[in-house]
Amino acid sequence: MSNKLVLYSYWRSSASYRVRMALNLKGLDYELRPVHLVREGGEQFGADYTRLNPQQLVPTLVHGQTVITQSMAMLEYLEEIHPEPALLPADPAGRVRVRAIAQAIACDIHPLNNLRVLKHLVTRLGLADDQKLEWYRHWTESGLAAIERMLDDDRRTGEFCHGDTPTFADCCLLPQVYNAHRFNCDLTGLDRINRISDNLLALSSVERAVPENQPDAD
Repeated sequence: MSNKLVLYSYWRSSASYRVRMALNLKGLDYELRPVHLVREGGEQFGADYTRLNPQQLVPTLVHGQTVITQSMAMLEYLEEIHPEPALLPADPAGRVRVRAIAQAIACDIHPLNNLRVLKHLVTRLGLADDQKLEWYRHWTESGLAAIERMLDDDRRTGEFCHGDTPTFADCCLLPQVYNAHRFNCDLTGLDRINRISDNLLALSSVERAVPENQPDAD
């Protein structure tokens, strides 16, 4: 196994999106290997991929003999092996703030509205599509409203979530905003979030990570 970074990714996966952003922001070369989460019942359930990632989720990051199976762990790993450009502030208080914002999205918003949860609501609990969308919008809108308060109430918020350079928090925020638009969530009044999202999308490194710009987009 080579030491090249290999990212197993699905174009619409917000967790994959956040890792693509981190890789691009750091200017790292990596090989992208698509894993289609829908086609033929889901390629993530295949035997080869299950051996790589027992959770049968994306993304998976492989670096030499190291296999990483959680997106936040991947961001931490990339920060350790390629500390520049930094995606965490230099000071402990700044680092913990960035991690708190990132985890509020990755741990509290995203798990409630990812593909396997939405599918379970329909196939096992019998929710109609409009009920599924109400679930999605409730948790996304209320979660992002909380993030807006975290950003608005802190003078350390700048052009991005923390200061004027992107951090872990931005890598988590933009994919969640992308999904919110996809499911027609109401983002009215989320002025900080909308402005930060626009600032991020103006960066070429971030634009390359956008789902529609991936080779497996369909």
